[in-house]
Amino acid sequence: MGAVLMAVLGHNPWEAFTGLVAGSAGTAHDLATTVRKTSPFVLTGLSVALAMKAGLFNIGAAGQFLMGSVGAVWVGIQFEGLPVWFHLPLALAAGIGSGSAWGAIPGWLKVSTGAHEVITTVMLNYVAALFAGWTVFAGSTLSTTRPGPLWDPTAGPVSVSPDVLASARIPWILGPSLRIHWGIALALLAALLVWWLMERTRIGFELKTVGAKPLAARYAGMRCGWTTVLAMTWAGGLAGLAGAIETLGVHHKFAPEFGGGVGFESIAIALLGQGYPLGIVLAALLFAVLDAGASKMQFDSGVPSDIIQVIQTLILIFATAPALATWLLNRVSRTQRAAAAAPGLRA
Repeated sequence: MGAVLMAVLGHNPWEAFTGLVAGSAGTAHDLATTVRKTSPFVLTGLSVALAMKAGLFNIGAAGQFLMGSVGAVWVGIQFEGLPVWFHLPLALAAGIGSGSAWGAIPGWLKVSTGAHEVITTVMLNYVAALFAGWTVFAGSTLSTTRPGPLWDPTAGPVSVSPDVLASARIPWILGPSLRIHWGIALALLAALLVWWLMERTRIGFELKTVGAKPLAARYAGMRCGWTTVLAMTWAGGLAGLAGAIETLGVHHKFAPEFGGGVGFESIAIALLGQGYPLGIVLAALLFAVLDAGASKMQFDSGVPSDIIQVIQTLILIFATAPALATWLLNRVSRTQRAAAAAPGLRA
């Protein structure tokens, strides 16, 4: 479908996709960029998928990602003199904790007030974006507005934090030239842990049961409310870890625009991966290829890089099409059965 769209717009699809592959894996640097982009996609995709297993739709990965970034950078610029084996885990834990706390809020609101998590997570995304922007706000000479608590005074009018200390940076795997860091290993380890949690533990069984059959879970004595809050807390922690890894492993500082759209692309990744950790890893790799190769594709073929967003949307549509088709067929079948039974009921 993407190729058809390119052809309709007057572009050569073969040149476009050749440029896409070259931009994402043509050189060692391009391949390293793709690998580096995979990490946050894996973690935020896992965040959405874990909540789905509990019957929840976490639209708040973007906000949880930002809160994790803020928490990690706050610890990362503090505590000079700490050894790396303590400072780095502390900064990562701060990112996980910040994301977890942000994720727990919509879970608690759903249990205590019945507020739907889709609405509350979307609203909290805006709150998180405004809060994160305020923390590094540069202030203004035209007013009495004070700069944010994490703003770097040496950056002038730019809203950005100071660089995190060397002891809080995620080490490189292949050196600073390729910039592949150990965050990819953390993302894959998180995928393995989520698989083990969902398939090999009692709490994972409870999460899936509450998500699939809440009435049966309640009848069996499972704590549905506590499970809901726990699922959203863990989901927030995964997204917060993604933000911490980007802050401590790639940028080494925080600015509001560093988050990009990773939190929203995670929804498509979770759906494409069908909620399974291995599927999410593969879907994250696909989206990283699309993201990393977009510029090269545009340069080689003249196809606008925005076409990548269209392709991602098509992927999302086709990934959800089987479920939609099943729902429509079941609905038609029920309507036909009701219509067939109507004459007998009137008689």
